[in-house]
Amino acid sequence: MGSNSGLRPWFSIDVFVGDGRARARSSPTGCPLLDDDVKAETVDVFTTPFLTGTANGAILLMAALGLTLTFGQMGVINMAHGEFLMVGAYVAYLTQQVTGATGFSIVVALPMAFIFAGLLGLLLEITVIQWMYERPLDTLLATVGVALVLQQLAQDVFGAQGDPVVAPSWLGGRISVFGYEWPHRQLFTIVLALGALGALSAVLKYTGFGRRIRATVQNRQLAETLGVSTRNVDRITFFLGSGLAGLGGVAVALISGTNPTLGTAYIIPAFLVVVVGGVGQLKGTLIAAWVVGVVTAFLTDWISGSMAQVLTFALVVIFLVMRPQGLFTSRTRSMA
Repeated sequence: MGSNSGLRPWFSIDVFVGDGRARARSSPTGCPLLDDDVKAETVDVFTTPFLTGTANGAILLMAALGLTLTFGQMGVINMAHGEFLMVGAYVAYLTQQVTGATGFSIVVALPMAFIFAGLLGLLLEITVIQWMYERPLDTLLATVGVALVLQQLAQDVFGAQGDPVVAPSWLGGRISVFGYEWPHRQLFTIVLALGALGALSAVLKYTGFGRRIRATVQNRQLAETLGVSTRNVDRITFFLGSGLAGLGGVAVALISGTNPTLGTAYIIPAFLVVVVGGVGQLKGTLIAAWVVGVVTAFLTDWISGSMAQVLTFALVVIFLVMRPQGLFTSRTRSMA
């Protein structure tokens, strides 16, 4: 017995109680897990990746909302879009360093991140993108170079290791959901993403600028004939899309801090979300971001993180083979 005391394998035994059968299982510590323990463990196995995946999906949603405008509605493949998340993260860090008050800094950082990331996107559109419309492969190659330049610049200024962003006290707590202690920071990320989605949807549906965006997307030539300045629409659209990514960067900074290569982890999944949801479709982007975030979280919980990303990508490819137009399609009119 003494030689086997260190072996604590998982095994199952049948325990008969009266007329019923109860399943008991030993834990890694050798103590049996009764029915209530097994149920609690099962709930935790599904609750944890579901809730964390929902929070990750919220970050993907904020990144994908910008791409829905710049890629889905303008046809620009902007591989530097992830760096706008990085800009938002560093704005949150710098705001916290300047104000010194963690509770107040995040409130200030959100509009500042939107403005700074939006201005950087506008600068990119004016200096590079505007010369490459209708040439998506050229925009892809050019913006890859821009992304590398921005990453190196951030590394030279802030260092390669990154810096932490302290969550304010009102985001430091947790809420118990089926036994899982869900951090308030993740809840804040979800609320922020849904707020950004609602605001963008309202702008596109109820404002004059939103109507001009939709007119430009549906038929650029006809919109210009009706007096719409499509160049101004392009620039403001790029500003909005980049600013939304900046908001996502603040959420990322609260969860994982800053890093010069922060955006590279989100750019490809964000493009997948836009394509799966349907190019230019906000409701499809919402559903796809949540599904990709949750599926990736479950796969990461069961297998390695790299393999989880590979399997998620494979599932997306299979979906697009079966439904290449995505979840939803947009109606357009052509003059041809």
